[in-house]
Amino acid sequence: MNKTLLPILCCFIFSIGFATDVSEAYGSSLSSNKPSPAQLASRLQEYYQKITSLSFSFTQKTSGQMSGRQKTGKGNGILAKTAQGPRVRWNYTTPDRQVLISDGQTISMYFEKLNQMIITPVDTAQIDFLFALFTGADPLADTFHLLPHHEGGSQEITESHDSLNTLQLAPKQPDSQIKQIQLWIDEESLIRRIELIDFFDTRTILNFSNITINPLDARDAAVASIFSFTPPEGTEIIKQ
Repeated sequence: MNKTLLPILCCFIFSIGFATDVSEAYGSSLSSNKPSPAQLASRLQEYYQKITSLSFSFTQKTSGQMSGRQKTGKGNGILAKTAQGPRVRWNYTTPDRQVLISDGQTISMYFEKLNQMIITPVDTAQIDFLFALFTGADPLADTFHLLPHHEGGSQEITESHDSLNTLQLAPKQPDSQIKQIQLWIDEESLIRRIELIDFFDTRTILNFSNITINPLDARDAAVASIFSFTPPEGTEIIKQ
């Protein structure tokens, strides 16, 4: 999975308008004590609309035939709603230092090991249609089917499976680079885990912990410095 997807996912979680129209066939087959996909989507929308900033720690695992041996990473992230739109920053600390920042228009990716910083406009990224989706330009239901949990997914999880609700997103476009997204959601409507499977069956698992709600005051001028990064002198800058 291309790491440029990760900041966009945060923009999606933070700013997308979740739609609640889902096929009656799915809702009627669910147990009465479990929320339907439409209900989960509605709760997510209501909860995240109230949040102005959010920080977290994460672990990441990527595996699949195209990616070779399993790759792991971890770090922390922060995002905020500002007058200019959502801002996202991911700091990878393991296995190598990387900094990814998105302002909804560009993604800046600093790779310490390569001594490079890549700046990519949103409209020229490999996952063009996802940028528009995850920054809130299109309703979720226009691009994804909202489905119950898919039992074929990975069972790796950091919390009891029974304590979390699950929502599967299946792209409506057959040529989508993403085949499936699954969200694990706690009782407070916080997303605790994301699992993505791409067109090449590469599986990316993200587990979130140490989540803090509204750690920033978006009106504080210092917030801008959090979502900016100046690479060390001598870093190769690549603009795409």
